[in-house]
Amino acid sequence: MENGKENAIERNFGPQPLDAVMTEHNLDNHALVALHGEGLTHKAVQRARKGRRLTPKMKVRVTETLNKHFRQAGQELKFGVKQLFNY
Repeated sequence: MENGKENAIERNFGPQPLDAVMTEHNLDNHALVALHGEGLTHKAVQRARKGRRLTPKMKVRVTETLNKHFRQAGQELKFGVKQLFNY
């Protein structure tokens, strides 16, 4: 038992591949939030980038919004959830 957290769920996975993709393409959190509209917040995108645990549905939402950004920008990039998140 470590610090009284025997069955604790790991919540922090460190910087995710999503962060590297967004940094490489000069995207900030607001770019995804503005594109998605309701249902995706700045806080959720920040948590996704830093590797805080997200629900599977939220990971899909972030992935779909990032892919939509690249489609609208005319770039032929498409990512899957497993490419952007390592947990």
